[in-house]
Amino acid sequence: MAAAKALREVARTRRGSWAAVVGRRCLSSGSGGPAAERKEGGGGGAKAVNLFTAVNQALHIALDTDPRAFVFGEDVGFGGVFRCTTGLADRFGKNRVFNTPLCEQGIAGFAIGLAAMGNRAIAEIQFADYIFPAFDQIVNEAAKFRYRSGNEFNCGGLTIRTPYGAVGHGGHYHSQSPEAFFCHVPGLKVVIPRSPREAKGLLLASIRDPNPVVFFEPKWLYRLAVEEVPEEDYMLPLSEAEVIRKGSDITLIGWGAQLAVLKEACEDAAKDGVSCELIDLKTLIPWDKETVEASVKKTGKLLVSHEAPITGGFGAEIAASITERCFQRLEAPVARVCGLDTPFPLVYEPFYMPTKNKVLDAIKSTVNY
Repeated sequence: MAAAKALREVARTRRGSWAAVVGRRCLSSGSGGPAAERKEGGGGGAKAVNLFTAVNQALHIALDTDPRAFVFGEDVGFGGVFRCTTGLADRFGKNRVFNTPLCEQGIAGFAIGLAAMGNRAIAEIQFADYIFPAFDQIVNEAAKFRYRSGNEFNCGGLTIRTPYGAVGHGGHYHSQSPEAFFCHVPGLKVVIPRSPREAKGLLLASIRDPNPVVFFEPKWLYRLAVEEVPEEDYMLPLSEAEVIRKGSDITLIGWGAQLAVLKEACEDAAKDGVSCELIDLKTLIPWDKETVEASVKKTGKLLVSHEAPITGGFGAEIAASITERCFQRLEAPVARVCGLDTPFPLVYEPFYMPTKNKVLDAIKSTVNY
């Protein structure tokens, strides 16, 4: 009974929130290239689409606007397991959209070489759980390419897309959130969208950024998250956090699918008179410390939440940085509501997840510290 109740809470939180939730570390000196200039703009209409459709639109635009762009990965040619590449091979041909062998190390190595030749290499790793065989290529080759050549060569045209996080039934090989592994690597950018509009704009910005980017897509939201998305070509700036809810008592920070959980927690906390400020980090590396710092100096309290295990998670880096920057303004220890320090479970997924009720408990204890 307890497991069923916890599972219903996770599902309700994930499904119910999206109508309303709408230093460079060896990187290129460009702050995102065109992304800093071609922000979402005027002309063109908008259409309500889900997140995987928004990703598909971004890939269509990337291939259509740049003949140097290529999309590839396992099963990508027929649309991919989540259908994000549907129709690409039919429109742009199998020379630009194609399947690869089941070898993540080979996919990443090929993508690095393609990008080093001046192309836009958009590689898909079918699940973030499968990215670990490619870790050597991404960390020791892609991230260091520019540095070790003295900026003579680079693979900045590389973007690696991969779905991450819980899906409700995935178990320990299809549910992990490995973003923190890559946040420790100078030379990479790590981006995670929370919604369809963000996914399209941030993916196009990542593809056109002059640095290699690992782009994590919250697979739970591929079909559940629906909102109005501009049909035009637009980009959203990287490394700019967004305050999506103003508040005065405590600052909450998250990214990706966890924003829906945090939003519901904010609404419930408001019923008890607690005013929460909610920030979507969007880009984890390089992250927007200034926006977070300004918020924490206003509220005096901080809570960070993510699906990945708490120990060594990126929430620990945020907590340490904000403690250094805001120590005299903090009125309570930085709180973290994260996944448990266990392999991702199948049957016990509801107990593993950082649910709304866990966030609410942490809000109350932090505010009343």
